[in-house]
Amino acid sequence: MLLHGSCVSRDAAAVLLLGPAGSGKSDLLLRLMARGWALVADDQVVVDGVAVSAPPALRGMLEVRGLGIFEGMAVAEGARLALVVELVAREAVTRLPLPGAWVPAGVPRVALHGFDAAAPEKVALALDAALGRVAQRAGAFAA
Repeated sequence: MLLHGSCVSRDAAAVLLLGPAGSGKSDLLLRLMARGWALVADDQVVVDGVAVSAPPALRGMLEVRGLGIFEGMAVAEGARLALVVELVAREAVTRLPLPGAWVPAGVPRVALHGFDAAAPEKVALALDAALGRVAQRAGAFAA
């Protein structure tokens, strides 16, 4: 399926960023890339089960609001979807959310505000929780 979103990976574990236009998908993707994450796709993402990739026409492209569209960016190969982050308004972020799943791929789903200063660190922590690398007492990944 083809989705409007962005996708980044760390150690082949991919995070799909979903949200309406202007919610911060590309901005958060850029901040994650600055921290060593790898680009999978920006603006449109092909999801096939848990396999994620960019449509061929957009492969290696990244839109940076205020600067334009860059091309020739390095792209992660073989990334597997491990987490979906829905970007929402700050007031829509729940303090202690219940565990949730993104049904099309059966992976965990969380809602964050993409423009929060700590959003990249929250995504990294959420991915570690989704992969079972860290435990949680209460919240989106609590057992």
